[in-house]
Amino acid sequence: MRLLLDECVPRKLKTYITGHECQTVPEAGLAGRKNGELLSLAEQAGFEGFLTVDQGFEYEQNLLGRKIAIVVVRARTSRIADLLPLVPEILKALASVQSGEFVRVGQ
Repeated sequence: MRLLLDECVPRKLKTYITGHECQTVPEAGLAGRKNGELLSLAEQAGFEGFLTVDQGFEYEQNLLGRKIAIVVVRARTSRIADLLPLVPEILKALASVQSGEFVRVGQ
């Protein structure tokens, strides 16, 4: 899966998301974009998935009709140390999430 990591996700996490082509929002040239515009641009750029730790994401965005799969990670903080234990669950979610689906992983 071609996966875009939100700006609130530590960039080091992409090293642990094996089997997927990961880019951070800044690497994709999309830094500073608001979430709605960001998702549209990510879809246009061919990203199939979006990974974020933004807990309110599903309430802030209209996700109807989206092609991109969205995975929200719930962790104590967005620090890499709190996210690493969730990597197996993240990978499992990425293996099964379908286009346009919204999935939560973690606590």
